[in-house]
Amino acid sequence: QVQLVESGGGLVQAGGSLRLSCAASGSIFSINSMGWYRQAPGKQRELVATITSGGSSNYADSVKGRFTISRDNAKDTVYLQMNSLKPEDTAVYYCTAGLVATSSLPYMRDYWGQGTQVTVSS
Repeated sequence: QVQLVESGGGLVQAGGSLRLSCAASGSIFSINSMGWYRQAPGKQRELVATITSGGSSNYADSVKGRFTISRDNAKDTVYLQMNSLKPEDTAVYYCTAGLVATSSLPYMRDYWGQGTQVTVSS
């Protein structure tokens, strides 16, 4: 079984920083892209950032210049460094990975973490 486990959420004041981590574990054959989405109360889940296995990244306009996504392929872990946080960044942040599990070779599917709460106070 494959799991994605996030950590690093919490409460921070506006202008502060947080670093989220997400580790994939289980019987994994390969991981393609990894990324972060978020969902604020009453809103749809939205893309925050993604990163390919080669390190190419993509960001939502709302976080460009403030958030940085990175990954450690040896640890099957993706990170999200969030700086200059704003109250509108408050949301549950979800990790996602497109990966091939050994039990389902050769098919790739998207896996999701359980989410971690980020709250930015004004």
